Amino acid sequence: MVRPRKRFAQHFLEPVWVAKLITAIAPQPDDRFIEIGPGRGAITAPLASRVERMIAVEVDRDLAAVLDARGAPNLTVVTEDVLDVDLEEMARSLGGAGASPLPIRVVGNLPYNISSPILFKLLEASKSGRFKDATLMLQKEVADRLIARPGTGDYGVLTLSTLIRADVVRLLELPPGAFRPAPKVRSAVVRLDFRPPPADVRNPELLVEIVRSVFTQRRKTLGNALASLASSRGRDAHEVLSGAGLDARRRPETFTLAEYAGLADALSRAPLK
Repeated sequence: MVRPRKRFAQHFLEPVWVAKLITAIAPQPDDRFIEIGPGRGAITAPLASRVERMIAVEVDRDLAAVLDARGAPNLTVVTEDVLDVDLEEMARSLGGAGASPLPIRVVGNLPYNISSPILFKLLEASKSGRFKDATLMLQKEVADRLIARPGTGDYGVLTLSTLIRADVVRLLELPPGAFRPAPKVRSAVVRLDFRPPPADVRNPELLVEIVRSVFTQRRKTLGNALASLASSRGRDAHEVLSGAGLDARRRPETFTLAEYAGLADALSRAPLK
C-alpha cells in the first residue's frame, strides 16, 4: 500500500465516508467525470462503476500507477499536477466536443494547500459552458468562505468570484477522523453548480479585478480601497461610487455581488469631461 506523502498533503478517506460521498454526488449512468486527486482510488472505483467515463488526475506517480494497473475500461489516469492540465481539453476528450457538448462533472478531494488555486482554475474553465458541477472536499475554512454572507470575515474574493459563475451548496461536514492520517482541521463537501453570470453582472472580468483590488485593503473604506484602480482608469473613486449609488464610507466586505456589479458598470463607463 502506498503511504501518504506530506509534500502532496495527502489524507485518504475512510470507507464509511466514501459511501456517504457517493450518495451526495448522485452519479448517473451517462455521467462523465474528471476526478482531481484520486489518491488510492477510494472514490474512483465506486464512481467509475456507476458512470460512463472518467479521467482521474493524480500528481503522485506511485498512486497513479496503482490506479492505472487496475485497468478499469472506462477510466483514464493522467499523471500530472491538476494546475498544469487543460481542463477544457479534458472535457472535449470525454465527449464534450460538438455543437451540443455533454456536460462534464468534477469530483475531488482537494489538497488543502492548493485548494483555492484549483477552485479558481475550475471557475475559469466553467466559462466554456462544458462543466455541469463540481463536488469537492475542502478544508471547512475554505468551504465557509465559499458560502459566506456579506459583512462576515469569511466573505471576500473567493466568495464573490464563485458567486459570479456558480451556486454553492454545502453537502457534508467531516471530522478529522474521516481520514487517514487525520488532518488537524475539519473538512466539508460542497457542490458548485456552474451557470452563466447573473443578468446584472455585465462586466464579470472587471468585477473580479475590482474585488481582487479592494479586498487587499479590506480594512479601508471602499472609497479609499478603490482609489488606485480607479486612478489607473482615469477615474476618481468617489465619483465612480457616487455614480453607482454606493456609499464610499462602507468597507469592501459589506457590499453584495449586485452592488459590485453596479460598481463595475460605473467604472467601465467613460469619465465625464
